[in-house]
Amino acid sequence: MPKRVWLLIIGMLVNVTGSSFLWPLNTIYMHEHLGVSLSVAGLVLMANAGAAIIGNLLGGTLFDRIGGYKSIMTGIVITLAALTGLTIWHTFMPYVTFLIIMGFSSGIVFPSMYAMIGTVWPEGGRRGFNAIYLAQNVGVAIGPALAGFLAAVSFDYIFMANLGMYILFFFIALIGFRSMSSDAAAHTSLLNESKKIRNFKPFYALLILLAGYLLCWVGYVQWQTTISTYTQEIGISLNQYSLLWSLNGALIVAGQPFIKPLVKRMEHNIKAQLVTGIVIMMSSFLVVGFAEQFSMFVVAMAILTIGEMFVWPAVPAVASQLAPKGREGFYQGIVNSTATVGRMFGPLFGGLMVDLYSMQALFIVITFLLVFSILTTLAYDRPLKEKIGATKIA
Repeated sequence: MPKRVWLLIIGMLVNVTGSSFLWPLNTIYMHEHLGVSLSVAGLVLMANAGAAIIGNLLGGTLFDRIGGYKSIMTGIVITLAALTGLTIWHTFMPYVTFLIIMGFSSGIVFPSMYAMIGTVWPEGGRRGFNAIYLAQNVGVAIGPALAGFLAAVSFDYIFMANLGMYILFFFIALIGFRSMSSDAAAHTSLLNESKKIRNFKPFYALLILLAGYLLCWVGYVQWQTTISTYTQEIGISLNQYSLLWSLNGALIVAGQPFIKPLVKRMEHNIKAQLVTGIVIMMSSFLVVGFAEQFSMFVVAMAILTIGEMFVWPAVPAVASQLAPKGREGFYQGIVNSTATVGRMFGPLFGGLMVDLYSMQALFIVITFLLVFSILTTLAYDRPLKEKIGATKIA
């Protein structure tokens, strides 16, 4: 891989390691330390995700307009300011305020990182997106494992560790990403040319695909919210819960040699790859619905991880293939926004289901949502078949 790609991978690793100190413990902190209900915690996370949606769309647009370096640095500086405030003040109202700001600013960063991979290494195809995905999950493996130990001493250390990692990310981006800013002028020129394109069919295909992607995220985010509190209620420790996410990240890295041959066999049939992953993810909720011991949660997390390895890298790769030149940032912004919408409504939906019914009822509903996700995945390319030769979108 080119040196520029490695810099992006390292930057993503540090970024996600820092943020994963906090995000798996948000619901636990608000519910157990700040004394709010699961529904209120879900509303707070919904606001955080809503701000991230705006950040995703703005970040993708900024990438297309001013280049990846400037858009990423904008997001980092805002996040640093919010994290500094959160480290000093983390009672309920400051916590909510800074969490919303961080949702917006981190939302700016992610689509720019994904779009930059596509433009810096276009010949890499899915490999570039998979590399970024792996970097994210190494961060997920490291962050929660350390967070569990830090939280056992004091939650204050969580905020300080997050701030420290983001300061490191700031310097990596400042020094390492600056050389990529030279692409901004050429990218803006391509953006102006792409305005002449008027075929929307592939865009419609992407939206259909993203409908299923959204439902997958609604289910997935339960592991970070409702399931996290459920584990506490049945006597699973915070350290053990944090280790589940370390297992998630470790399996994604260690499982690549086993998954790669299967993905390669399906590289010309993206539907098969996506449906396989969704079915496996669905199985994890069937297992966790009967889980009472930590070992069963480990099994369920392992199954979930295998499923996401098929689904998560494939969707941004499809978006990159469908996006016209000069619009890569905008399309990655749409993909990231879709995932964020799932993270936005998922905690509120899950919290209400558990408060009004039960965890088992939630798992049943999630299973049916994933069935619908399979149907949208099977149908997403219908607009492309309506007229042969439609390969560009506005």
